[in-house]
Amino acid sequence: MQAVTPMKWNFKPELVCLFGQPVAENPTQHMIEAAFRHHGLDWRYVTMEVAPEQLEAAVAGMRAMGFRGGNCTIPHKVAVQKYLDRIGESASLIGAVNCIVRQDDLLVGENTDGKGFLQSLRDLQEPRGRRVMMFGAGGAARAIAVELALAGVEHIQIWNRSEARGRELVDLLHQRTDVAADFHSWQQDAPIDASVDVLVNATSIGLFPQVDERIPLIEKDLRENLIVADVIPNPPQTRLIREARSRGCQVLDGLGMLVNQGVLGFRYWTGVDPDPAIMRAALEEVFGT
Repeated sequence: MQAVTPMKWNFKPELVCLFGQPVAENPTQHMIEAAFRHHGLDWRYVTMEVAPEQLEAAVAGMRAMGFRGGNCTIPHKVAVQKYLDRIGESASLIGAVNCIVRQDDLLVGENTDGKGFLQSLRDLQEPRGRRVMMFGAGGAARAIAVELALAGVEHIQIWNRSEARGRELVDLLHQRTDVAADFHSWQQDAPIDASVDVLVNATSIGLFPQVDERIPLIEKDLRENLIVADVIPNPPQTRLIREARSRGCQVLDGLGMLVNQGVLGFRYWTGVDPDPAIMRAALEEVFGT
């Protein structure tokens, strides 16, 4: 009688995650899992709410449960660095981590935010020689500002409510890049200088559920030859994007940056180059755009 070879089953998917606070409005899971399905990967992406005081425990949990990596978002992009084994070159230069990658038994911090934004901008305009006005000085702002500087922008204005944090970013740019940069205190409606080519909202203003929150700027200064970019992915059509489009500006919504940085993270974790069209389509499905 012929022996029957037992069938081998594997019910254990590979795991990656997103943690931050808040995260319920973050659509990354839908985008990444659409790419997993498209490429036939038995992987799962889990979105988790993690308070700042639980950050160390969350990273320890990733280690203990064998996560292959993940993303971290506000407010953890700077603080998470001290709980990782190594910081990659881009994240070290930027001083913030948004992507964690398991390499053997090590958790390595990388940064894909700035590169994702840069790719979106290059779809409209080459950044070299341009002048940039940026709102915010947190993790996303740091990543975008550094990548823009390395790409050869001429000048970056940093507008931030906290002077200490804003000046810290300007100092970082001066120390690690050759770009000209200066700080502006953002206590009232900001004027947009006629020399500015690209305006970037790198704050959480307008993020769901505060969708009608207004960016404090002088709307009449928005003009047709200005590129206006918002890093907010939910909703993709923020109040700033709608206002800029109504005044004839070219606009970049947050979905482009989200897809582009997601492609880089997906490649880090799986070794597979994902189809960005699949990822963008998944986001457009969610938001009905």
